[in-house]
Amino acid sequence: MKKQAIITLDLEGVLVPEIWIAVAEKTGIPELRRTTRDEPDYDKLMRGRLEILDRHGLKLSDIQNVIATLSPLPGGREFLDELRTLSQVLILSDTFEQFAQPLMRQLNWPTLLCHRLIVENDRIVDYQIRTPEQKQKAVAALKAMNYRVIAAGDSFNDTTMLGEAETGFLFHAPQNVIDRFPQFRAFDTYEQLLAAFKAEL
Repeated sequence: MKKQAIITLDLEGVLVPEIWIAVAEKTGIPELRRTTRDEPDYDKLMRGRLEILDRHGLKLSDIQNVIATLSPLPGGREFLDELRTLSQVLILSDTFEQFAQPLMRQLNWPTLLCHRLIVENDRIVDYQIRTPEQKQKAVAALKAMNYRVIAAGDSFNDTTMLGEAETGFLFHAPQNVIDRFPQFRAFDTYEQLLAAFKAEL
C-alpha cells in the first residue's frame, strides 16, 4: 500500500512566466534575463540583479507593474486545478512575497512557500531567504511527516527538491539542465506531466 502522497511544484517556468525575463523585456535591460536556468548560485544571481536594479534606478513598484501584466502560462491554471483534485499541492519557489501575489490570485490561491524582499522607500535593498536550500528542506520535512513526495521543476535550483523527492520530474527545462540531470524524466506539455503524476499517485 502506497503512502499518502503530496506534490511539490516550482512556480516560474512551470506555472507562470519567468518574472525577471518579463522585466528584462519591458525595461530593455538584457542582463536581467539571467535566471536560475543559467546561474546555479542563487545568491550570486540575486546580488547581480540588485546591483542592476540600483544602477538603472528600478524600484519595486516598477517590477510589480510588469508582474501585473502577466498571466499564468497557457494551460497552467487548468493543470494546477486538476492536479489539486488528485492531491495536495505545495508550490516551492525562490520568488518573493512582493512579486507573487498577483499571480497567486490568478492561480486560485495555492499554497506558496517563498522568500521576502527587504524594501526601503520602494527601493529593493536586499532579500531575505527563509532558509538555505528551502525546497530540499521542505521536501525532507514532508517525508519526515510520512508523505511520499512527487516533485516537478525546471531549473538548477529545483534539482535538490527533485532529488530529495521519491520521484522528480523536469518540466519545460532547458537542454543544459536536462543534460546535467538525466536521472529526472523531462516533459514539455501539461498533459504529459499530469499523466506522469497520475501514474505515481
